[in-house]
Amino acid sequence: MKKLIEANQEELLRGTLRAYRAALEAMGNSGVQACPPAGAQLQLGLWNLQRQLGDQATPHLVQETEGLVAAELQQWGVRSAEYYKGKTEEFKEIMIIMAHTAEAVGDRDQRYSTQFTEFTTRLQTLASMDDLTRIRASLVSSANELQAGVNQMAQEGEAVVTQMRGELHQYQVKLEEAERLASVDSLTGLQNRRRIEAVLELRVEQRRAFSVMIFDLNGFKQVNDTYGHMAGDEVLKQFASELRGAFRPLDDVGRWGGDEFIVVLDCGLEDARQHVERVRKWVFGDYTVRGDGTPRKLPVDASVGVAAWRKGETIAEMFARADADMYQQKKAVAPRTTPA
Repeated sequence: MKKLIEANQEELLRGTLRAYRAALEAMGNSGVQACPPAGAQLQLGLWNLQRQLGDQATPHLVQETEGLVAAELQQWGVRSAEYYKGKTEEFKEIMIIMAHTAEAVGDRDQRYSTQFTEFTTRLQTLASMDDLTRIRASLVSSANELQAGVNQMAQEGEAVVTQMRGELHQYQVKLEEAERLASVDSLTGLQNRRRIEAVLELRVEQRRAFSVMIFDLNGFKQVNDTYGHMAGDEVLKQFASELRGAFRPLDDVGRWGGDEFIVVLDCGLEDARQHVERVRKWVFGDYTVRGDGTPRKLPVDASVGVAAWRKGETIAEMFARADADMYQQKKAVAPRTTPA
């Protein structure tokens, strides 16, 4: 057994590293599901660490990665706590609005309850009076007071309702903005993975014909390693902006994770491939970045995988075909990192 382990030590190490990378990916996905706004950053951080762990990683690199993973998880915990604390404050705000409204209505009803009690007492007094002139005068006076009270009560009630509607509208705007931010990638401004997954599920549920295009930037790791993560972030933001501009506002363009982007189109495979050619022409090219303050021109392009959804097919099956198409191109492309 010992000889067998020694003979296969290298394969065991590669298998262990693959399992470690898979665990990092699973952690990132779980972080997104638990708290989408905070999970996206965790997913990206773990994805970068996962990419650094190649099959030839050293024990020192693995040990260093362990500390970085712990730091990412700690930051995610802090961000998640802050996010849910903010949500708690929002719910406290709506409860305070409801409490103030109930208090205002209660005060108003108590005030008019006293007035109506006095009116009832006067009516009971009239029952024992014999002078019709006095009865008539008292009835007219009481009726006028009652009408004035009812009118004022209606006005105050309308004012309270109007105020409540205004406060609730403000709260609704806050919720809608929170939902919008939860579906947007914080770095690029594109739709995030959570939003794109919802878009895909809706199309499958409605059995609508659609295609997906997956873009994986070529040589992006070398950009980060050579020029720093600030330069890498600039490349991602510029590419996202150019990619968004190449499609219609109704098309779904998003960041899938790391340096992978995705576009969902309501069209067949041939039309989608024509879109790819337009992207190659208008989106790929030299980008100017200032990672450390020095402007540099970097050639930016991507391997592209395209697949059209087939009825009865799962999203995972469709993505497997798109990934296979993309990696065929990826193998044939050598990373380009030399600045122009």
